[in-house]
Amino acid sequence: MINYQGAVFRPPSEANSLILQATLGCSWNRCTFCAMYREKSFRVRKIAELQREIEWYAHNFPAPRKVFLADGDAHMAKASFLAELLDLINAAWPDVKRVTCYASPQSLAQRSVAEMEMLREKKLTQYYLGIESGNDDVLRAIDKGVDSLEMIRVANKAHAAGVKLSTMILLGMGQRALSREHAVDSARVVNAIQPKFVSTLVVTPVEGTPLWETAARGEFETLSPIELAAELREFLAHTELTGSVFRSNHASNYLSLAGTLPKDKNAMVTALDQVLENPANARFKPEWLRAL
Repeated sequence: MINYQGAVFRPPSEANSLILQATLGCSWNRCTFCAMYREKSFRVRKIAELQREIEWYAHNFPAPRKVFLADGDAHMAKASFLAELLDLINAAWPDVKRVTCYASPQSLAQRSVAEMEMLREKKLTQYYLGIESGNDDVLRAIDKGVDSLEMIRVANKAHAAGVKLSTMILLGMGQRALSREHAVDSARVVNAIQPKFVSTLVVTPVEGTPLWETAARGEFETLSPIELAAELREFLAHTELTGSVFRSNHASNYLSLAGTLPKDKNAMVTALDQVLENPANARFKPEWLRAL
């Protein structure tokens, strides 16, 4: 049977995917806001273990349409390991539509375009990349390990390999002092990357992280729903995307927005302008609903 080790996380869009824990933990695991893999040390699991899990699943459940490779940075494993794992997945389920994984900027840096192309041909066709911010001061403060130019460079390696990118921006990460710069620079970075998917989430201090400790000392400003709406408005207004699906409907968001950029850009900016002009009429999600 499948033997998940520790807490297992996956993107919201992988809710119906089979999750295979190809690696444990996160290879970087230093981002100040993230508590997901604090209790684990990064390691790559043995192919023989994963083969047994694939065989068990294939004998006990219907064939999955999608497979997500956990944990936080399965992309950091050697290309030869991932190729062997993908061969096992494709042999067990020839009709699987796609395989996806999280990819850190560090893993994208060490992976060649040729390797990504080879893995894409084996159906590893999409990576989830946490950009978090396009502002270098913010990236440094959260210990992301790269600056904005490096983020753009490594992301475009994936594009060169024909791999889709689903990217995330953390609203509120710049606090009040850098709110506008965070929004504008984040738009600049996604414009340079042109990802297939862009989503915005609201940063939330989580117990057990450096950010939680900073917030407990009163040294981190949490933006209000109106300030977050203004930040999101600046971000969207500065985007110059040519065909990206946009979502701001994660549980952490006070406002839900969704559309395709650039087609729905003006409508979403107008909706945010209306919120800023008449905040009393805004339909912000209450705290109890955001916690679900």
